[in-house]
Amino acid sequence: MSRILFSHSYFLKLDSKQWELSQPYAPLATITAAAVMREEKQEVFLFDPMFAESADEVRATLATTKPHYFVLYDDGFNYLSKMCLTNMRHAAFEMMSLARAEGCRIIVSSSDATDHISQYIKKGADFIILGEAEQTLKELILCLEKEESPKNIPGLAFQEKEEIVKTVSRAVMRNLDSLPFPAWDLINVDEYRRRWMDRYSYFSVNMVTTRGCPYQCNWCAKPIYGNRYNSRSPQQVVAEIVFLKNLFSFDHIWFCDDIFGLKPGWVTAFAEEIKKQGIVIKYKIQSRADLLTAENYVKALALSGCETVWMGAESGSQKILDAMDKGTTVDQITQATALLKSHHIRPSFFLQFGYPGETMDDIEATIHLVNKLLPEDIGVSISYPLPGTVFHQRVKEELKQKANWTDSDDLELMFSNTYSPGFYKQLHRYVHKNYRKHQGYETMKNLFLHPLRTNFKSLRRVAALVYYIPAVKRERKKLGHLVPATV
Repeated sequence: MSRILFSHSYFLKLDSKQWELSQPYAPLATITAAAVMREEKQEVFLFDPMFAESADEVRATLATTKPHYFVLYDDGFNYLSKMCLTNMRHAAFEMMSLARAEGCRIIVSSSDATDHISQYIKKGADFIILGEAEQTLKELILCLEKEESPKNIPGLAFQEKEEIVKTVSRAVMRNLDSLPFPAWDLINVDEYRRRWMDRYSYFSVNMVTTRGCPYQCNWCAKPIYGNRYNSRSPQQVVAEIVFLKNLFSFDHIWFCDDIFGLKPGWVTAFAEEIKKQGIVIKYKIQSRADLLTAENYVKALALSGCETVWMGAESGSQKILDAMDKGTTVDQITQATALLKSHHIRPSFFLQFGYPGETMDDIEATIHLVNKLLPEDIGVSISYPLPGTVFHQRVKEELKQKANWTDSDDLELMFSNTYSPGFYKQLHRYVHKNYRKHQGYETMKNLFLHPLRTNFKSLRRVAALVYYIPAVKRERKKLGHLVPATV
């Protein structure tokens, strides 16, 4: 039996925007891998850096657990990990160095390590796992215990003499029901709960029902789970919900799949199983506009407890959606929003500005769409080229000085576009304030029409107009100063 210390490289404290937002979710992929190794009779431990001040805090866990292996296993279901932020990379390197000093062999599975194999090996990684990692990790540990060569294990990269060796790719896992439930006992659930309750007065936990995404949006990186899409059974997902409810009380679930319920009939079967088990849940998901135009799909979401859908709207310009190979239309965004609202599900939009070729007309089209549809919330980002994407291939020659954001609030435009990087940062501020202003107007109108529905949240939105009305004027003026005179 070997002692394995698992960790990941997402430090909430190193991402000021997310620290302020305070919506921490446990490292789901990490504790799933730990559960797999526990089934193999290995002794597993976890250093969870989510609330740590610095990488140096791993010292104490290394000293008490004395592991043979330090497995840096990032949560591939956390989009923040997939962003390959340099703050987290540096923290990963520091933890690896500390583990190496304790005599550990270092194994890494992460989007960033997949994209920067030589850097991680140079910093002390013995092995980089490429792609879906549980089976590879299991075979690798067994191989190392037998002191055999890992060359025949699919899905690995390592250095041999002066060269980096990559073994053949590993096929994706199809039977996801064969995986054990994540090892939640390794997590300090009380700390996660406290932060949610202090900020939001409810506790949200994360789960996953699928792996991969079959769509071809040309800016989306998928280094771990790829373009294949595989689902757990609705029955096993509901069984895990029951398991978690018995393990600890929670109020809400974030299903962190890239796309929830894509498999035909899955959501309907899920809703039926929820009803059969007699449980009530509230949850949020990510989905696509084209899927959300299907009445049966949206109805089943509502029946099973879905409260919020984050839709990859991206743009109100069909030209930009087509350039992204998004495969959706502006009309579908409009239809999906209306259908979700009719079933009392809150639609929220992911928006992306700064895609190559974007003009002021495209930007205005997106702002107009948001003002017209008024989703429950918006998440605004700037186009961010990640390795392995068509988008990155197009602009990689311009990514000399900077190729990754420092944290999730960096939002630096790292390639040449119609407007300057400063313009897009100002646009980010303007879009948010303009959206809140229009949301306030709509709430005020509804209060006049339906005064009995007044609550604290609606009154606060209306009161905020005192701030947002002049703020929007100021931000728009600043934005205008950043538009070239030739445009």
